[in-house]
Amino acid sequence: MAWYVLYTKPRTEKKVAQRLEEMGVAVYCPLITEIKQWKDRKKKLKSPLFKSYVFIQLKEQERNLVFDVPGVVKYLFWLGKPAIVKDEEIEVIRKWLNGENVDDAKVDCLNEGDHISIKSGVFKNQEAIIREVGKRKMRLILPKLGCTVEVLTKEVV
Repeated sequence: MAWYVLYTKPRTEKKVAQRLEEMGVAVYCPLITEIKQWKDRKKKLKSPLFKSYVFIQLKEQERNLVFDVPGVVKYLFWLGKPAIVKDEEIEVIRKWLNGENVDDAKVDCLNEGDHISIKSGVFKNQEAIIREVGKRKMRLILPKLGCTVEVLTKEVV
């Protein structure tokens, strides 16, 4: 069975994933832990890695079942057909989020717009474009995967 990408209403990813699981659909909604700060407190929250997107795995003839779930908007399309995500790509995301095989990274003199090749880790041999460089993190665009990744760094020079 293929993995498809569902587009959801904003901030309904977790609820859509839960309801689809209750229907018996294989769902993957990658979550990251973020620290949100208010005036009086900080709180750790699990939020979706891909805003408004959920990955589902089902047979092609069952694709319309997902529209019974409130919050589902449409399928993501590529070249006129529903976008299909390979099992290996889903596995890469899972491994990356679980921290498996992640090597320490050192950033030296990188600027926005630079094209880089990732030498090790889960995204080994992937080409990336630096979108943003901050003191503690860097945002990379991975064109082959069609996504943006935020990387925490020890120190950006």
